[in-house]
Amino acid sequence: MKPQLEQTEFWVGTFHGSHDGTQAKVTATCDDTRPEPYAWTCTCGASRSFPTGNGVWTTAWQHTHPTHLVRLRSWAARRIRTFR
Repeated sequence: MKPQLEQTEFWVGTFHGSHDGTQAKVTATCDDTRPEPYAWTCTCGASRSFPTGNGVWTTAWQHTHPTHLVRLRSWAARRIRTFR
């Protein structure tokens, strides 16, 4: 199911995955009215925009499918916050 987009936005793709222990969905869009037309937005609130379509797919995939090292860093950061 495609999310509600602005009238000038075009849906490019959706990535399903998880990060920080929760399910995440990233939606990639293209909007020619913005200075950087390619962007993705995650259900966690994170987003990035790009001048070309080159980095959109890679970063969106990495956001929803973090590596073991990224997951370890996230886990350590959460543990440190709980001790403070």
